[in-house]
Amino acid sequence: MSAGAIVAIIVAVVVVLLVIGALTAARRRKLQQRFGPEYDRVAGEMHSRRKADAGLAERERRVRGLDIRPLDQTARVKYADEWTAIQEQFVDQPEEAVAWAGILVTAVLKDRGYPAEGGTVATEDPRLAMLHYRALFADLLGQPTASGSATEPAR
Repeated sequence: MSAGAIVAIIVAVVVVLLVIGALTAARRRKLQQRFGPEYDRVAGEMHSRRKADAGLAERERRVRGLDIRPLDQTARVKYADEWTAIQEQFVDQPEEAVAWAGILVTAVLKDRGYPAEGGTVATEDPRLAMLHYRALFADLLGQPTASGSATEPAR
């Protein structure tokens, strides 16, 4: 093989590697922008940005395959009323309120088209569970809480 052919092959390999590197960097930037702090958390858990890229890209593919839809106004009002009643119940019966909150969140998830599994909070502090449910519930209804973040349940 001539020296010119070897140089051409080396140049071609370098160009291919540069293109692959640029595509990988662009994909990583897109994932970082899309997932924000979640990207860094996943990368830290996986101890690899490459594994985080693959995992989050797979998550995006799964979500694109879901039929996520908004709630109509009637369902939104009904669920909001049920949520208010659950929060009021929290004062006197926190464990039961948390269980009902889980059931309600699961119903809203299913109504919106998310895959949902039923379950209850067994060991988590009921107050913390309600805070998490409140944030998720507000997000599912498309109505952030008044302060923009989860707040204490009614006491």
